[in-house]
Amino acid sequence: MLARSIGTQLDFRPVNLLYYGDNLDVLRRHIKDATVDLVYLDPPFKSNQDYNVLFAEKDGTGAASQFKAFEDTWEWNIESVRVFEELVESGGRVSDVMRAFRQFLATNDMLAYLTMMAPRLVELRRVLKLTGSIYLHCDPTASHYLKLLMDAVFGPECFRSEIIWKRSSAHSDTKQGRKQHGRIHDVLLFYTKGQSWVWNPQYTIYDDEYVKGFYRHVEKGTNRLYRLGDLTGPGGAAKGNPEYEVMGVTRYWRYSKEKMQELIKEGRVIQTAPGTVPAYKRYLDEMPGVPLQDMWTDIRPIGAQAAERLGYPTQKPETLLERIVRASSREGDCVLDPFCGCGTAISVAQRLKRNWIGIDVTHLAMGLIKSRLLDAFGADVVKTYKVIGEPVSVQDAAELAKEDPYQFQWWALGLVGARRNEEKKGSDQGIDGRLYFHDEPEGGNTKQIILSVKSGHVSVPFLRDLRGVIEREKAEIGVLITLGDATKPMRSEAASAGFYKSPWGSHPRLQILTIAEILEGAGINYPHPSNVTFKRAPRAETPLPEQLELAPSLPYEELTERPMRKKRRKS
Repeated sequence: MLARSIGTQLDFRPVNLLYYGDNLDVLRRHIKDATVDLVYLDPPFKSNQDYNVLFAEKDGTGAASQFKAFEDTWEWNIESVRVFEELVESGGRVSDVMRAFRQFLATNDMLAYLTMMAPRLVELRRVLKLTGSIYLHCDPTASHYLKLLMDAVFGPECFRSEIIWKRSSAHSDTKQGRKQHGRIHDVLLFYTKGQSWVWNPQYTIYDDEYVKGFYRHVEKGTNRLYRLGDLTGPGGAAKGNPEYEVMGVTRYWRYSKEKMQELIKEGRVIQTAPGTVPAYKRYLDEMPGVPLQDMWTDIRPIGAQAAERLGYPTQKPETLLERIVRASSREGDCVLDPFCGCGTAISVAQRLKRNWIGIDVTHLAMGLIKSRLLDAFGADVVKTYKVIGEPVSVQDAAELAKEDPYQFQWWALGLVGARRNEEKKGSDQGIDGRLYFHDEPEGGNTKQIILSVKSGHVSVPFLRDLRGVIEREKAEIGVLITLGDATKPMRSEAASAGFYKSPWGSHPRLQILTIAEILEGAGINYPHPSNVTFKRAPRAETPLPEQLELAPSLPYEELTERPMRKKRRKS
């Protein structure tokens, strides 16, 4: 069943969908044609690198590029060549623009990035309804190339806006040798699939200078600010405007005599001095604001102390996504984010009563999204969406461990609400993850649980090593998560570690959890009501009513739910 959130209440309908896997694979096999109303994507890119490095020749034949959390690893390699050749051989405008890119860029990371994006944009256009819209979030390093690619996929006639979002304040790098303008903006490319699309006008507040210049009058008794509006009928008699006297002044007016009397009775007509032309009181608090333009300077990035900050490096503010979702969709529409990261678009869609589809290729992101939804919408939110593509059996978990041990670690840690260790691969010092909790009065110490995740053979020495790590780190509890079964000697070794005592009772100091046990509902024995491992997302507030002006929309079509293949196709 999909669910729509109404305040803190949930109205259940067919599920929203959260896919784990390569978004190209998911789009091609799981999302039907014309089933999505709005696409927002913020694909990863090496925007923090020197611009010239991105254009260095790459003639090596390394392994196929694989997405890693918080890393942009698109490189020109054998896999890029294969995808590029498929695009060129398909013909059409996309083929034309890709051949032009290669002639101009040669074989470098930028071409690899565009090669990666092209088939995904083709699929995103396919799944959009005819009245659907797409917003591609990028930075100035690649925006000009992406605009050409979007023109090829959607058609130049479907380009609507290039939106500039001021994402940070001024940079002061001159003393560090910077010899160019500071980069403080991102780009959002707004396209539609057809010539009639959903559009709900959005407004921003008036700036102080405008208010002071135009709303100079203050109404006695209410202190409401207002400006004077013209009541005369444009075009006079030629336009059919009625002529009559109002407050001693005869003119052609824009309203009938009866309507004018109503406005006078309501106190909306004012004569500033005898003999002057009556004017209309236009109150500031009744005005919607300034119609939204393509330069967005009023949405600030997420500050270090912001309540919504989750610690995900590419996290975007909810106000940015809320503006996009409100402008280009309506309640009940389907919003798709194929690079959903920490789930900002998903969270906003849930709060604004939209249906949603999220796709990500890291279990770390999947864990963040599920935690974020739980914190924002409460325990019942798990009934409103379905996760597809994650392991659901020990056999699935074994296949994931074989294919990518680190993804297996992140998935296993996510099952128990833990966070991966921040150390680099190979230098974790026996720690795969940590979980933090509080069991003292407010202001007390933060306690920690050390986790070790093993997908291969395990034995008693692993537990002894973990026990040593617990003592070294001064942790309260240690947990070994294992894909295989735990032997009787291992259980005995764990029992010999004793207990950690909290106000909630006694908790084994050394614990063993198998994947099978976790999938059946088992968890870590600790004071878990006080889990503070992940920064909590703020509780979702009831959204204000929306004033919508909509183009006709196609009906929402049911999405296919064919089972995911267990092995991921690498992009």
